[in-house]
Amino acid sequence: MHSIIQIIPNFPPQISGVGDYACCLAQQMRQEFAIQTHFIVGDPSWSGPSDLDGFPVSRLDRRSATALQTLLNQQPDSIVFLHYVGYGYAKRGCPSWLINGLQHWQQYTPDVSLITMFHEVYAAGCPPWTSAFWVFPLQKYLSARLAHLSDSLLTSKHLYAKILHNLAPQHHSISVLPIFSTVGEPNEPPLLNNRRKQLIIFGGATNRYQVYQSAMPILSQVCQLLKIEAIIDIGPELMSIPETVSDVPVIAMGQLTAAKISQLLLQSTVGLLSYNPDYLAKSTILAAYCAHGLLSINCKHSTTEVDGLIPGIHYLVASNLDDGQVSDAEMQAIANNAHNWYQDHTLSAHARAMVHQLYERT
Repeated sequence: MHSIIQIIPNFPPQISGVGDYACCLAQQMRQEFAIQTHFIVGDPSWSGPSDLDGFPVSRLDRRSATALQTLLNQQPDSIVFLHYVGYGYAKRGCPSWLINGLQHWQQYTPDVSLITMFHEVYAAGCPPWTSAFWVFPLQKYLSARLAHLSDSLLTSKHLYAKILHNLAPQHHSISVLPIFSTVGEPNEPPLLNNRRKQLIIFGGATNRYQVYQSAMPILSQVCQLLKIEAIIDIGPELMSIPETVSDVPVIAMGQLTAAKISQLLLQSTVGLLSYNPDYLAKSTILAAYCAHGLLSINCKHSTTEVDGLIPGIHYLVASNLDDGQVSDAEMQAIANNAHNWYQDHTLSAHARAMVHQLYERT
């Protein structure tokens, strides 16, 4: 069995979107291609088992180039797959220790590939009263160094691919794969008419809080227009959520297993989220809704196609609801379009792309 190393910022049981992504990918590569993964967690405070679902897990005892080299040198022939999120490895999003460690490791193992998945590149366009404004040049410099060090690059957005090509022009072909669902991919989701009139609000605390904090009028409008009978809230506990919205009960389910979440999604009609429309392709929430054939509604307005997603075609925004009419046929067509869009970047598609990148040089 072939073996690779995946470097990740954090890992279950801690809540980590990137960690869930990496774990699902490892499971799929083992199942389809008999590739075993050894995880290295970049957070010294991480607390978890040394073996998760048959995957060895090591934790850095400190964030330093030396500590990283020490762990990598224990498996000198294993290809390294890095999940890069600057803020996941350093408070200000500038993990110099990580880039330095990989550069030193590469000097001693020049024939071993480094593959990098840029989940983010750098923070740009931030106002000057934020720290991100001042550290942006260093973030950009580190991303450029990492792109140059890497043998292959992957990312979830076409914009990121363009930025990376500008930073490291030697990468002529950068794989772009929107994020897959980390809570399952049912083969044939039921039609919306065969589901309960339930609306799902799913995700981390921040995303769900935004819905309840700033999008209550939209949530209320959706409930009335689509005759929703229950709102199912799935995710970490929030300080406060409403008991009802327009007389529709809100049922807080808390954190659930992927299988249970998948079951609830398949039973429900609508998935609601409040997400920057320019970054929907990297949303595991939207990916879950698309994979399960729900009608997705984003509370943040957009009229622009981004990464193949078109408002009004693949998901609804508030303005689509203003005339007060959305037919069953229209809703089903949108859900179908989103499900079809998802098929090009399923978990299996990610695994195949990864294997192609991993062994391109061998």
